[in-house]
Order: sequence, then structure tokens, then C-alpha cells
Amino acid sequence: MDDAGMQSAASSLDSVIKFLEKKSWSDILIYVCIILVIILLYAGLCLGMMKLNKKVFKMLRIKRGNSISLQFLEKAITLVLIIVLIVIPLGGETFSRSLLGSTTVVAAVVGLAANDVIRDMFAGLQISIYKPFDVGTRLMLDTGETGIVEKLTLRHVVLRQIDTTRIIVPNSKANTAIIVNYSYEDHVPRAMSLTFSISYDSDLELAKEVIRRVICSNPLTLNKDEFSENNPNSRSVYFLELAQSALVLGATIYYSHDLRSEVVKDEINTCVYMALRKAGIEIPYSYMNVVVTNNDKSNPTA
Repeated sequence: MDDAGMQSAASSLDSVIKFLEKKSWSDILIYVCIILVIILLYAGLCLGMMKLNKKVFKMLRIKRGNSISLQFLEKAITLVLIIVLIVIPLGGETFSRSLLGSTTVVAAVVGLAANDVIRDMFAGLQISIYKPFDVGTRLMLDTGETGIVEKLTLRHVVLRQIDTTRIIVPNSKANTAIIVNYSYEDHVPRAMSLTFSISYDSDLELAKEVIRRVICSNPLTLNKDEFSENNPNSRSVYFLELAQSALVLGATIYYSHDLRSEVVKDEINTCVYMALRKAGIEIPYSYMNVVVTNNDKSNPTA
């Protein structure tokens, strides 16, 4: 605080002291009670505005879903309410005038534009407007981590990993990073390729049919059984490789963007395994034959 501010504060304090000296203790008590009531009412107003803000956005989430735009807007309005209802009133009239009109403050704000906090806030605003991802979107960062978007704050994007740990990514980095969005559009399915091994003695066409039926009939997949012998492009199971001890078949699995790939992979592998066993199709595995020879010529009976 500069000298002028200190002098103004000292002058105000002297005025209050002189005013109280002319009043009786009962009058002072009444003034104190009035001030406390005003403070309590103002505190109640601030808390009421905060609760109203939360209630309004809770209703919006129920009607429109929990999007990152609503999350960011709620945080931004909360910050504005804190500044308007608490910071500026506590600073007084001098602070309000300087905040609005001082060239020094304006220069400071411009200087802070390069600050990480301001940069993250502007990046969060861009994310909430353009929506390269939303709450529930599964992302893979350019650093390799994969997670589901849980929320967007003024400074961070929070990703939930499979083991429930969280990845905290600054908005500025999330806004500039090259990311893989596994659910960018609801109508675009995800896909994965799976391979299945059968023995050389197995019925190849029967194995293809068993695998195709399992995949196309599973409720987790979007594959449709449109196989026709006269249409090679209708095949969904392919003979891919003559491996060292097995025939390798493969298939492309299509599934909804909101399903975890691990869940689909577990479901299809389990069902195909059970179906192949039920059909009597051998699933090979590696084993070793050990041959023991006796080179001791002194003991031919050994």
C-alpha cells in the first residue's frame, strides 16, 4: 500500500474512533449487531449464489448430459462469482476503480496472458467450444497413455485409466497434442483384428464357419453374417498363415465406441475357444519330445 493509501486508511480509522466516542455502549452494541447481521446476510447471499449456480448446472446436466462445455462453464461462472462477490467488495472502492481503469493492472493482465494459468484457461475454453473430445470419450495421448475423459476443469483434463488411476493433463497440452480419439463420432464403430490357431488336421471350412457364427451372433459385436459362397468379399473369417505348428485364421471385429477393447477381446476369445472345442476342432499348443539315449557301452543292459 502506498503513502496515500495509508493516510486514507488512517483518516478513516480516526473518523470511526471519533464517531464511537460520541456514542454510548448501547448504541455501539446496536451498531455492532447491525454490522454482524449485514455480514451474515451478505455471506448468505454469496453462499446462495454458489448453491444456485451448482443447482442450475446440475439441472442442465440432467437434461443435456455431462458435457465438458457445461463443466468448464460452471467453473468459469464460479470464478466470476468469487471475484465479484468476494474479491472486489473486500478490496473496496479504490481497488474496484484500479481494477477497472488502472493502466498498470491492464498491463499486468496482458503480461499474464503468457502465464501457464491463463494459457490453460483459454485452452479449456477452446476445448469446451470446439469439443475435440467430451466426457466419456476414450483417448490415447501422444505419449502413449490411454484413458477415458472424466472431467474438464479450468486448468486440467482428467483421464481415468483402466486401473482407476487418473491422468491429469494441462488444458494447454491437451489442446495442442496429437491424440487418438476412439469415439469421435457416435456412429463410427471401433475395430480390432483377432487371430485363432487350429491344428493341421482340422476341418478348415468348419472352423471358419464356427468362428464366423460366434462373432456375428455375439451381442457385443456389430458384425453381420452376410456370407455367400458366390461373393468372396462377404467373408469375415480368413485363412491367414501356415504357421510352424498351426493354421492361423483371422477376423476383424467391429464393436461400439463405448465398449472397452479388453472386454470385447475377452468375450470373443472365450466364446470362440469354447465353440471350437465343442465342434471337436483341435487348438494346438507347443510341446517338446525328449529322447534319452544311453551311450555307456560298458553296460549294454543299462
